[in-house]
Order: sequence, then structure tokens, then C-alpha cells
Amino acid sequence: MASENKSCKNEDVLEIVSKDSEVELCVEDSSSDDEDLIQVDKENSSDSGYEILLPQSDDDDYEPLSPSSPAQPSEQYHSQATQSTSAPTVPQLPESSNNDDYEQPLQSPAKRKAKLKPARSKARKSGPPEQEEMWHNKKEEDRNPEPFKFMPSRVPGPTFNKTASWSPLSLFQLFFSVPVVQTIIQNTNANAARRKAAGVKFQWTDLTVKDFYVFLAIIVFTGLVSVHHRADYWKREWPYNFHFPQEYMSRNRFEAIVWSLHLSNLKDDEENKKKRNTPQYDRLFKIKPLYDQIVNACKANFQPYENICIDERMVASKARISVKQCMKAKPTKRGYKLFVLADSASGYTWNFSVYTGKSESSISHGLSYSAVLDLLPFSLLGRGYTLYLDHFYTSPVLFQYLHKNCFGCCGTIKKTQSDFPRTEKNDFPKRAERGDMRWIRKDEVLFVKWIETREITMCSTVHRAFSGKTVQRRVKEAGAWSAKQIPVPDAVLDYNKNMHGVDLSDALIGYYSVQQKTKKWYKTFFYHFVDIAIVNSFILHKEICRSQGQEPVTQKKFWEHLAVEMLSFAVGSAPAAPSPTLTCMPRYYGSDATQSRRYCRRCLDAGIPRVKTPIYCRACNVPLCLTSKKNCFERWHDKQEYLSSVNVH
Repeated sequence: MASENKSCKNEDVLEIVSKDSEVELCVEDSSSDDEDLIQVDKENSSDSGYEILLPQSDDDDYEPLSPSSPAQPSEQYHSQATQSTSAPTVPQLPESSNNDDYEQPLQSPAKRKAKLKPARSKARKSGPPEQEEMWHNKKEEDRNPEPFKFMPSRVPGPTFNKTASWSPLSLFQLFFSVPVVQTIIQNTNANAARRKAAGVKFQWTDLTVKDFYVFLAIIVFTGLVSVHHRADYWKREWPYNFHFPQEYMSRNRFEAIVWSLHLSNLKDDEENKKKRNTPQYDRLFKIKPLYDQIVNACKANFQPYENICIDERMVASKARISVKQCMKAKPTKRGYKLFVLADSASGYTWNFSVYTGKSESSISHGLSYSAVLDLLPFSLLGRGYTLYLDHFYTSPVLFQYLHKNCFGCCGTIKKTQSDFPRTEKNDFPKRAERGDMRWIRKDEVLFVKWIETREITMCSTVHRAFSGKTVQRRVKEAGAWSAKQIPVPDAVLDYNKNMHGVDLSDALIGYYSVQQKTKKWYKTFFYHFVDIAIVNSFILHKEICRSQGQEPVTQKKFWEHLAVEMLSFAVGSAPAAPSPTLTCMPRYYGSDATQSRRYCRRCLDAGIPRVKTPIYCRACNVPLCLTSKKNCFERWHDKQEYLSSVNVH
């Protein structure tokens, strides 16, 4: 009885599992702290189709309870469980303690009660079972998605009159308009006055339109002619004896403009600084006046063609500022990151935004989702465009949203994307051949996997899986290289053709760039905005020439013509200092010819330094030697007349 009383402390549960139904029988004891399970499994039994799993105990004298025979509980349960094999029945257990005719073999101070509860089973859905998704091969036909009708808001191409005559400078002034230039000049003069008031010692005269365009011509010249140090442009020794820029602006004046260059209003800048560490603080406030004008001008002067693309662009910088990013996969690994929307055919930078860090708009769907939508003003673009993206931006959720707004999408996608198919049914074999492919379509979104030198995954809403197109690749077979045609999905071909619009724009900027070394982050953006304006002007020039049936000039010639026109515009915008009757005549600097002397310009150009003269030309304001043995005055003017006649012809 001691062992029987000890076994009464546990709870005995009998679970019977059958093919048709499952019933779990529990006998609870209020004085018991543990639960012992007895499971009868019909599939594993040799006699009646049931298997009895007895509760385990750490005590050697443990004996389970039985209502009829306490000494042989397992045989009693087994005999009850094997009474019928065709219709399983619940074993007879002790009835409730309310039945007076039943006499329990073991009396316990606590009342025992029995209850039946159904065992847990998976609920089956009504209706036919869902078909498991599987990958399809290239032999299985895919449907053609219905294309959107291309309906841009404006005629694609330049939005202005293409029949008029447009010079490089007039195209550049579409981006650097007169109000933009006036704003920069006013803010630069105000910043120079503040620096002078702070005790910085440097020569300064107010910046004018003439000075600003000469300054722009010099930085365009630095993009054409590269030297190791900026001061080398003003050297007179060979091989740095450039006539330009020293004939139009001194080095000190140029450096003073660079040091004082400022884009934003000083008072508004101070107000913005007070908002630091608050949501109202604008990190890009110092470039906002020019930034907004350049973006609006890019969108106003050109309408993209049917295919557009979005990608990142890095502007190199070593400044210590939180806006700077690091992208190891880019050629420029450290700098400022821009999200750029460009025309795939021409490389025109149509819209861009500077990344400043996480914002509230990127929390709900992620940075890539919000970056794409910020660059797509649907009302200004129209409908029917096809957008190409890389795996950073691609997501089925974004593609479905753009599909509802009549925008087609195509791009590479990561296999780790949450909505990418996870099924392995009919997937690639262990060693797939080159050109093999698999695809799955979910509504309007197509997922494609293609084997080239590695596995490539694509996502598209405008392509069918495979239409029989091939691509030529060099393959090594039997130790020899040969050309072979391998099948390729349509999405891969169109992606390779239309995704490189931003890369084309970056390449055009990289060939000739006005970027200068600077410690101020906003000046880095100023130089980059000048690059964008010049490259977009060159693309507009090519579009105009193509519409007129003319041959466009090269990018190098375009830069050269732009610098020359900037200088001519600067001279024309300056007030006429010399009178029309003023002729080239020699004049002394002062009454004492031995005290007031300057270095002769012609001698310096010829590489003969430290030759001073008290005489200068009153019209040209150039010091020149004029003695009985040396007449630099005459020779210098003869050369100027010759150069003028050559330029005219």
C-alpha cells in the first residue's frame, strides 16, 4: 500500500490516437503536483493497432493504478485497449466519485474526478487545398504582361524652343540663372564683410557679376588643365607660364573669392543653428538656395524618355561631418551620397536628393522605398514610364505600388528579400548549366533566376519570363575557347541596356570636373552643382543638334567654348572703364621714375624675371619696357594685334 499511495500523488492521463478522431482522457488529482501521460498510438501496435506508452518514474517501487487489479495495471489497460480493432473504444476508467456503487481500490483524502477533453488537432480548411508554388523552367510558357501606354506630361526631350540658337553659355544659364547668381554674390559679399569684421586680414572688394563669371571661367579652366597645386596656374616660369588666368584675375583675388564664397543668407543661417538637435534643424540649409534652384531647373528644362533609372552617386569628400557616408562597393568610397534619377538614354540628371541620415519618412517602409518615391513626382512625369533599379531599392511591395500608379519596374533583387519565393520545388540542380533559368509569377510580379557565371535574380512587372532571346558568351569546351549562344531572360537584357543612366552621368562628370579641394562641405556641393549644370548643358546641346540634324561638338570643345563665352560675358557685363578715344600710349607710374617701377609683362612672359620698368600702357594698364635698347612696348602690342586678328578669323 505504500507504493500505491505513493503513485496516487501523480496524475494519470490516457491519450488515445486513432485515424478518425483523437480523444484525451485526464484523471486529475487535487493533491498531485505532476502529470503522467499514457499515450496509445494505433499505428504502432501489433495486436490492436495501439501502442501503450507508460509513464516513467525515477522510483523503482512505482506501480501505476488500475481500477480492477492494482498489481497488474498495464495488463488491465492493454486488455481494455485491445477489445476491438475495427471500432476503437475508450478504456473503462473509474467513474466519478459521485457513483456510490463503485468502490475505489485506493482511498485518498482528496476526491478524484475524471473529465474528457478532445485532443489538439490541426483544423482543416474547407474547400480544395492550395497549390504549392514551384519554379518553372524556360520551356514553360509565361503570359505577356499588359504594357502601360506611355503618356508623359510633356514631349520627351528639351522643353524649350529647340529651333533657336543656343550657345554653351546660354544653356549653362538655364541652371545658373540671373537670380541665382545675384543671390550667391550678395551672400558672398556679406560673408566677406563678416570675416573682415572678425579680424581676418585679406584684401577684399565687393564681388560683381564680372568677377563671378571670371571666377567661373577659371574653375572651368581648371577642369580642362590639371596641375598639382592651384597656385601653379599663376606661375610665370615654364612650364606653368599660362596667360590665363593671370591676365584676368590675380591669385589673391581668386583665393579671396574662394574663402568668402557663401550660398545661404547669414541671418537665416544663424536662426537655423539655434534649432540644432531639434526636428526643425535643416542640415542642408547652407546649400538650400542653390540646391533647390538646380533641382528645379533640371526638372524644368528636360522631359525624360520612356526608360529611367535610379541609383546612388558619391561626391568625394574628407570632411568630418555626419552627412558623409561610406560605400565600399563604389569607386568613390567616402563622401556625400546622392540619390539620383537619370534618363537611361542620355544620362541627363533629372532629379536628385542628398542623403542626410534616417528620417521619419523612411521608418514605415524603409529607406529604399522612400528614396524612390521622393524622386518620382507622378504629376510632373506622367504615366507609362519603366523604372530600372538595383537590389538596394527593389522590393515586391514597391513594384506593386508603382504598378498601381501605371509605372513599370525592373531590377535585380536579393534572395533574402522577405517576399522572394522560398520554395525549392523544381529549383536548379546541384550543378546547373550556364543559361539555365527558373521563374515564378505572383500576380503582376515576376521573379526570375538565371545562371551565368553566377546566379542572378531579377524582379519585373513589365517582362515575360523568356521569349527565346540569346546572348553570346565565350565558353571553354575541350580545352578551347569558343563563342556560344546561351538563353537569357528578357528582364536581364533590358536591365543591362537601361540601368546605366546614372553611371553615364557620373562618367561625363568624371572626364572633366571643376571639383576643388576645400575644407567646407557646402563648397564641395557648390562645385558639384556646377558639374551637374555643365554636364546637363552638354546633354541638352547634343539633343538640340540631333533635332536640327547637326553634328554636336565633343565634351572637351564644349567646355572650351563655355570658358571663352564666360570671359566674354564678364567683359561685356563690366562697366566701360576706358573711353573710346583712349589709345595705347606710354605713361610713367609717378613723377620719380626710379621709385615707382613694376615688372615688365613681356619679359615675365619670356621667362626673364626681375626686369622692372617705370612705364606702362595707359589703355592696357600693363607695365612694359621702353628704352633705346629694348622696346617691349611695341613688341607686346604687335603680338596682341596679331592674336586679335587670328581670333577674328
